[in-house]
Amino acid sequence: MNNLLITGYRAHELGIYDQKHKGIAYIHKAITSKLIPLIEDGLEWVITPGQYGVDLWACEAVIALKKQYPQLKLSIITAFLNQEEKWKEDKKEYYEGILREVDYYGAVSKQPYIGPWQFAARDDLLLRKTDGILLVYDEDAGEGSPKFMKEKALRKNAVDGYEYIGISAEDIQSMANEESFDTFFE
Repeated sequence: MNNLLITGYRAHELGIYDQKHKGIAYIHKAITSKLIPLIEDGLEWVITPGQYGVDLWACEAVIALKKQYPQLKLSIITAFLNQEEKWKEDKKEYYEGILREVDYYGAVSKQPYIGPWQFAARDDLLLRKTDGILLVYDEDAGEGSPKFMKEKALRKNAVDGYEYIGISAEDIQSMANEESFDTFFE
């Protein structure tokens, strides 16, 4: 696999409203644990839609991994220009900091938000340009925006073997439990 799409829940879908939430660290760890074997097998690009939540936390994980794996590249491809325009100031600053670290940034539609077709066009492009997806989504925890991407990825998997890698709430909880266990024995 050369190119991997990473996406998942938006922050508000997880009840996360700022960057200080302790759950973000466990999401980073879960993503990192899935990425390392892929990088060691030749993964070149990680691509995300750059929405506030799992997409940007995945970017943080990749930025950290680039210190150990400098050949790894990171891209944000948004649905439309200036997706952060209506975000609160602290989220905008956070996003701009991540944008400074990416290797490629682009928008599928060269206009501001017009309609939901821009998201569909972005998703279609991202699925065409990648060999697999790492999706942070847990159907057992209730439906959310990643449901639609999972359906598209599984349809593509059935047609051409597109790789699907999932991270569930259980995977993230396992990271938290592992850290608690390690802390207990320090």
